[in-house]
Amino acid sequence: MFMPLTIPFGAVMLYNVVKLKPAVTMDEVELAIGEMCNVVKNAYGDDVGGFIGGQVFKFSGFISDEGTVDADQSTDAHVAIVTYWKSFEHHERSHADHVFKDRFEALAQYCSETYEIGYEMLWQGEPEEDR
Repeated sequence: MFMPLTIPFGAVMLYNVVKLKPAVTMDEVELAIGEMCNVVKNAYGDDVGGFIGGQVFKFSGFISDEGTVDADQSTDAHVAIVTYWKSFEHHERSHADHVFKDRFEALAQYCSETYEIGYEMLWQGEPEEDR
């Protein structure tokens, strides 16, 4: 569950922002997020489903002055869900499935807004070991 991910070159990454309603806390949505992620991992995590791995991040309030240029610095409570897939088509098929939709709808009741945008990998690398 908390193991490092190995993402093959050529994978696509979907970045989902889940903005919480003003009175909703992370404790309230944690179970809904966990159930949704568990469905993705168990139902679509093979060659047919195309799911490679994912990560969930909670916005912690810090914004980088060094890495931000003229951006709207929204600090609304939100969660970032990052998933990696063999293709965008795999992602879309899984998210059209009623099993996923049921879990996503359970999460959406706590949200004021969600959006998911996709990226194609252009580069990846790690530090050289013999520095």
